[in-house]
Amino acid sequence: MSQNTATEFRIEKDSMGTLEVPADALYGAQTQRAVNNFPISGMPMPESFIKALCHVKKACAQANQALGLMSEDRAEAIEKASQAVIDGDYLKHFPVDVFQTGSGTSTNMNANEVLSHLAEQLTGTKVHPNDDINMSQSSNDVIPTAIHVASALAIENQLLPALKHLSSTLADKEQELAGIVKTGRTHLMDAMPIQFSQELSAWRAQIDDNIERLLECQKRIQKLPQGGTAVGTGINAEAEFGPKVAEFLKQATDIDFKPMNNLYIGLSSQDSALELSGQLNVLAASLMKIANDLRWMNSGPLAGLGEIQLPALQPGSSIMPGKVNPVIPEAVAMVAAQIMGNHTAITVGAQAGNFQLNVMLPMVAYNLSQSLHIASTSAVQLADLAIKGFSVNQDNIKKALDVNPILVTALNTVVGYEKGAAIAKEAYASGRPVLEVALEMTDLDEDTLKQYLNPALLTEGGNPSV
Repeated sequence: MSQNTATEFRIEKDSMGTLEVPADALYGAQTQRAVNNFPISGMPMPESFIKALCHVKKACAQANQALGLMSEDRAEAIEKASQAVIDGDYLKHFPVDVFQTGSGTSTNMNANEVLSHLAEQLTGTKVHPNDDINMSQSSNDVIPTAIHVASALAIENQLLPALKHLSSTLADKEQELAGIVKTGRTHLMDAMPIQFSQELSAWRAQIDDNIERLLECQKRIQKLPQGGTAVGTGINAEAEFGPKVAEFLKQATDIDFKPMNNLYIGLSSQDSALELSGQLNVLAASLMKIANDLRWMNSGPLAGLGEIQLPALQPGSSIMPGKVNPVIPEAVAMVAAQIMGNHTAITVGAQAGNFQLNVMLPMVAYNLSQSLHIASTSAVQLADLAIKGFSVNQDNIKKALDVNPILVTALNTVVGYEKGAAIAKEAYASGRPVLEVALEMTDLDEDTLKQYLNPALLTEGGNPSV
């Protein structure tokens, strides 16, 4: 590293010449060129991705040492520098924009330069960004590997625990609301009665199904293309390098990483990342359905359905005093919309594999990381700040049940569909309960009708009988 030529900058050199770099920056010339070339979004690569990339760099150093390609002191220096970034330090030294070279070479070199300077700072051992940090690697296999590692870590440590928490919260709420009957709705119109617990069981089943889908695609995300180097042939890497890297990553993370059976696909495509994004897209649809159901059920409180009352978390209006809005379901719905949009972008990115390399890797990495993160955090907020604490407005749901003409469906097997339709129409027109109208229009006595038209019994399925 050259001496400072000014208080704010130093001069760094690469194969294209020299340029100024901030004096306190750990990165070098190639990173600075990327900063200069890509002032596009102001969005650097996600911290989770940078940490995953440093996990990969650490494992690569360990693999190179194990294969006799790197001295112990250099490997340990790289490991120490990598771990410092993994621990959350020095992340400000990764400024390269998401919208950069499609292979992510600028981010790979950013990591190589930072780890080179940091290794010397922390240990006094000089390591070269290309010859040592990047030994046996190419951006073309490192970046796809980091995408998989970052995703696998997020699934295991964030998303699955969050979804299991949401499922458990729904299960607890089912028990709490067992036996409370409400009006069911199809087409947003009154339908046969249903228990709150039955309604929530569908939400829980959706989340459980999403967990199963994620577990299924997890095994493909845990397969890594490291060792493919530039085009998948493994040039400049030992045959055992990729398996060794996977082994060291497994030791460091307790995640069952394995090498891909075919390294060409790992460089040229992003099929597994797209599959994961697709599962997140399904999860987004599930979360939006639950969020919107909660919003409808909470609507009012006077002029809406008013079936439940969500926890009051903050004032709902800058002009209307006393207004309280369903802010958590609204936030979750926006998260779902963002994940759906990210999936569209990832779909376009995943098909951008031209011959031996995909060239939209940074964008895929960014969107996938964001989707995993916001799905995890919003699931926890939905559980803790909406579902756990909502209460049921018993009087409102009873009023709706008592005058619901659709209850006449229970008489179909006794009086027939046409007679039932006539009873329902009269009940609608007169605003009277079905029981009262059925007493006038059928030969059934009141006790028999009460048995047939009992909303609680109607939630148990089958043909009503007396």
